[in-house]
Amino acid sequence: MAENQLWGTGRRKTSTARVRLVKGEGKILVNRRAFEEYFPIALTRKIITTPLTVTETLGRFNVEANIRGGGKSGQAGALRHGIARALLKFNEEFRSLLRKNGLLTRDPRMRERKKYGLKKARKRPQFSKR
Repeated sequence: MAENQLWGTGRRKTSTARVRLVKGEGKILVNRRAFEEYFPIALTRKIITTPLTVTETLGRFNVEANIRGGGKSGQAGALRHGIARALLKFNEEFRSLLRKNGLLTRDPRMRERKKYGLKKARKRPQFSKR
């Protein structure tokens, strides 16, 4: 592994993101595709760039990420978590900033499993008196 690469792993729901930060001009590649192409919704793009904007390193790193599992929302959260962890390796002084903005905490919320006799995790079949 080269000295100028920073790695971070982020997770959210069932998504896992392996993130690599390299000094550069601010390009973001997700699964070898352009960031804007992979995440067309502006809100998810804003969520992902939060750690970079908070630490004021938005144009200083190229981000390359491999994301597996889950949907777009979970993948965006995993990528954000991975970027925050990688930035921590770049500068340990970012810890208080990232922690204050809740970017280092892994979101523990997971999908609840479906129970037998029910239609979904909690939705019950319609009750019939007769």
